[in-house]
Amino acid sequence: MNIMKWIVTYGCKFGLDIVYHVDDREIKKVLFEGPLIAYMNHTGMVEAPLMYCHLKPRKKVTALGKIETWDNWFLNWVFTLWEIIPIHRGEADMQAMHKALEMLEQGYILGISPEGTRSREGKLLRAHGGIAMLALHSQAPLQPVAHWGGEKFGNNIKRLKRTDFNVRVGPVFYLDAHGERVTKVVRQQMADEMMYQLARMLPESYRGEYADLENATTTYLRFAS
Repeated sequence: MNIMKWIVTYGCKFGLDIVYHVDDREIKKVLFEGPLIAYMNHTGMVEAPLMYCHLKPRKKVTALGKIETWDNWFLNWVFTLWEIIPIHRGEADMQAMHKALEMLEQGYILGISPEGTRSREGKLLRAHGGIAMLALHSQAPLQPVAHWGGEKFGNNIKRLKRTDFNVRVGPVFYLDAHGERVTKVVRQQMADEMMYQLARMLPESYRGEYADLENATTTYLRFAS
């Protein structure tokens, strides 16, 4: 890590740790080296830099971030320094997907939120199927990283109260199409199966679209031994 990247990363971590109390005991479960797709739920803007900073000292970490973030000069500078990949939401951004595949091939840990947009109430939204295609094309393992509490930051900061940010990390697995043609329906089932793995680590009130854990399947999931 170059000196400027080190200063920004650990300076950011220091600042965030002042306003957040991060239960990061399970972050050590995230694979230390890539390639890896670390996918997580999306509840706010701060979780991405918070998770990035706490995943260090892993050398190669990147993520997908909405391209609108680059409109802010400071975040543009930080995210570029951190090698975050800008993506146009709501469309098939092939340039971003190709860049993500390239970085996975280089051994990066890629952070991604399959919901595509943040849930203001903290409850899981239905995932998009794009993450399934990224996993299948890269053949990279996946690992769910669930978090909760960060959605309360806005209210807490007004009261000068520190926000509890809880993190749970699940087992590593691969997507396996079993030789089937990967249709839109299959992609969605893959994404849903992945999200159920995330949901089972969250408190019940956060599971949202994936609250019916009794209906969860693992047809296309192949867990690492």
